[in-house]
Formats: sequence, C-alpha cells, structure tokens
Amino acid sequence: MNLHILHGDVPEQIPACPSKSYAHRGMIAAALGESETLVACGAPNRDIEATARVLRALGARVDAVPEGFRISPITAVPTQAYCDAGESGSTLRFLVPVAAALGCHARFVGHGKLPGRPMEPLYAALRAGGARITPLPDGVEVSGRLRAGTYTVTGEVSSQFISGLLFALPLLCGESRLILTGQIASLPYVEMTCQVLSRAGITLARTPDSFTVAGGQRTHSASVFDVEGDWSGAAFWLVAGAIGKHPVTVTGLCPDSLQGDRAILDLLGRMGAQVHTCGRSATVSPAPLHALDIDATQIPDLVPVLAVAAAAATGTTVIRGAARLRMKESDRLETTASLLGALGGQVRQTDDGLIITGTGSLTGGTVDGAGDHRIVMSAAIASLIASGPVEILGVEAVGKSYPEFPDIFSAAAQVRRTD
Repeated sequence: MNLHILHGDVPEQIPACPSKSYAHRGMIAAALGESETLVACGAPNRDIEATARVLRALGARVDAVPEGFRISPITAVPTQAYCDAGESGSTLRFLVPVAAALGCHARFVGHGKLPGRPMEPLYAALRAGGARITPLPDGVEVSGRLRAGTYTVTGEVSSQFISGLLFALPLLCGESRLILTGQIASLPYVEMTCQVLSRAGITLARTPDSFTVAGGQRTHSASVFDVEGDWSGAAFWLVAGAIGKHPVTVTGLCPDSLQGDRAILDLLGRMGAQVHTCGRSATVSPAPLHALDIDATQIPDLVPVLAVAAAAATGTTVIRGAARLRMKESDRLETTASLLGALGGQVRQTDDGLIITGTGSLTGGTVDGAGDHRIVMSAAIASLIASGPVEILGVEAVGKSYPEFPDIFSAAAQVRRTD
C-alpha cells in the first residue's frame, strides 16, 4: 500500500501504543513461569505476534484475547519445534538461547532481512555452553542443551544477545556467569530485561561487566503484566509537535520508564522545542529549532525521526554512534538519507551516522519505505514541513511495530491510499 499525502498533519492528542520491547520480555517471562499470566498489550503488531508464535512452538499456551495475550507456562518441552520468528530480531535473539536452555531441538526461521542480521557472537557463546548451533540460509537449527558455566559475549553488536542469555541462564542446573566485553550498545534495553526478570523473582548479581545467575530459577509472574506505553512510537508524534503547526500530546507514557527512547523529550528540548510533562502525558509544542550534535549509541531507533527534526531545524546536525543501523530492517542510515534526499533535504552519510543541514522545510517527493517501519513513519512526519505532496511506498511495513499509525495519521492529514 502507498500513501499519497497532500497535506501532512497529526491529531493534537494521541494514546501511546504498547511497548513491543516490554511485551516481548513480559511474554517470555510468563512462558517460563509457574502460573498463567495476562500480558496486557492491546492490539499486537507483527513482532509481538512472532514471539507469541515461537513461545507456542516451544510448548507454552498463548491465547490471543482482546487485552493482549493470556499465557500458560511451558510444562512439557517438545522434542522438536519449528519456530517462525518473522522479521523480529528480539524474538530470534531472545528465544534461541531459551530453546537451547530447555534442551529443545528447534529450527528457527526468519524473513526479510532477519536471516542476514548478525548472530555469530551469540552462537559462539551458546556453542561454548554445550549447544549445537547450525546456521541455515533462512535461520538456525539449535540442538543439545546448555550447561551451567561461564559465558562470554560482546555487547557491541546487539544488547539482545545479553538479554537472550539472561532469560536462558536461570533455567540451567547450576550457577552461571555471563561476562560482557566491549561497550554495551543500547544499554537501556538490558536494563529493561533486568527489570522484568527482577519483578518476576529472578536473582541476578551484577557488576559493570558481568552477571552471576543462580540456576534452577523459575519466574513468578503476577497474574497481569501491564505493558507500558512505547516511547519509540511516541517519538514520531512528539517530533510532529516540534515541527508542525500545533502542540501534540501523547498519553499513556511512563515518565520514569527505562526505555532509552524517552530521551526524545530531552533532545527536542535541547533543539528548542517546548516540552511539558504531566503525569503519564508528554506534550511538545512547536518553536524555532536549532541544530544539535547527537550521540545515538544508546538510542539508535530514534535516528530516522531525529533526522526529520534536524531537517526542520536551522544549522548542521551531526548524528553519530549509529553504525549498527546498517543492519536493521534496511540499511537505516542509507534509507534515512534517501528519505530526506527524496524530499529535498540536505544530508550526507558518514561511517556511523548522518550530517543534516537543516533549512526548516522540505519540498516533497516520493519516498521508498524500503520495507522499514521507521522509515515509513518518519517520512509521514516529514510531510509536515513539505511544501508539496509526499508519496510513501510500502506503508504496510508499519505493521511490524505500529499497525495503527496510518489510521491515526490519516485522521488529521489529507491523504489518499493506493495499492
């Protein structure tokens, strides 16, 4: 589906969509627990559905209900499992270690760009722990069973490797130690995993570069796991408030969330936007924006929409620390640069980021969504500062994280949808 935007605008108040990062974690904790849990996440997206699908394959009962998913824990591990992870990196990287810890012979398959995303550091750690890992063109085959011991993994490639091992190690028969090497990329996501595990009763002893994990632990989930609002999804609307014609309020956000993308408020404030929070709501109002130097090491998902904000600002914004974006659903540095270039923006790529010369406006044009949900949503927000129409190709990509986005956007904008 394509979206032809004649005039970009967004509603003045928008409820936050559920955090898929917390939904993944809550669902896995529930499946590894001892009692039934309702993971309240409202309408799911494709990534959350992928985690539900793989947990079913590993032996959990996962029932879709209007509030989210009702999950009964794994009681009998299947001898073999076919695990379709869709395009979800979190599903694959979290649940391959879990399957190895459970001793399940599992074949994981991925779609889109997922089979080509980096996995070898995680596979090396699992092999050292006793699992048999056989990469396949479309995924990986896992067999054998992990044993308690010392595991080493780099944090520089993906925080998801660390989170996957933290879900798996408590299941082993004995104490294990997880040693982290290198700078941890996207550290807030590791903090989220630790928070979910701690709330579920899992004991982790932590130092700056290691975890010690007692074996034989099962999670003790509450009867309901409420998934908090998603700051990553909210960022698109909040940037719209900064660059559009009227303030935008996003409701249902946790003000002290561990989500790293909560940094969007600080960044927009530093760029000159008016930022206000009240309880679980955040409001951003338009004001003249100026350029900023942004280290995106811990907030890579914000880069595409921050690039749009930079195009709306005056001066040259430098975004760095984002080399990992080249291995997302698209090469997200290249596709973000292409997005702005197609709309008349001034941008160039570096090895690990972007340099955007903002002029305060764009001209309009056609943007290839590149099968990437964040590129599609960023292009829609960019239409707010475009003097001409904006056409976005492949809008269905938003189903990965935010299926409701086109309908919410279309409620205020002048748009036409075509196949």
